[in-house]
Amino acid sequence: MALIESTLAGWPQGGFAVAGSSLGGFYATAAAEAHGCRAALLNPAVDPARDLAAWIGEQTAWHDPAERFCFRPEYVDELRALTVPAVTRPERYFAVIAKGDEVLDWREMLARYPGAEVLLLEGGDHALSDFDTHMPAVLRFLGLA
Repeated sequence: MALIESTLAGWPQGGFAVAGSSLGGFYATAAAEAHGCRAALLNPAVDPARDLAAWIGEQTAWHDPAERFCFRPEYVDELRALTVPAVTRPERYFAVIAKGDEVLDWREMLARYPGAEVLLLEGGDHALSDFDTHMPAVLRFLGLA
């Protein structure tokens, strides 16, 4: 989050938007609330402190099992501290949520963003493998198309 904040520090308030997928969606939500900007979220993590607490210790990277890292308890504390109790202006949010997400519960994602613009997909997966078909909606929401 420190990297996100340092990146956004030089941008004019209200002159940018953020986007994120999964845990990145969680961070994008925190940034949008802190900066009052728009956010596009792709299968956003809702409670990563809860979900990742079970993974404390040495782990392997999903994309390269030979790569190892240590997930520390203080990371869960940091995630808990960043958790936004509720979004304050749902009209600033657009979420693409796949009911077929094999990692996160789509009902929990949907409940996290009441009043937000949501593209709720039947099926799909956590990676949004068909993201190219949803990109126009994301760009439209962000005012880029």
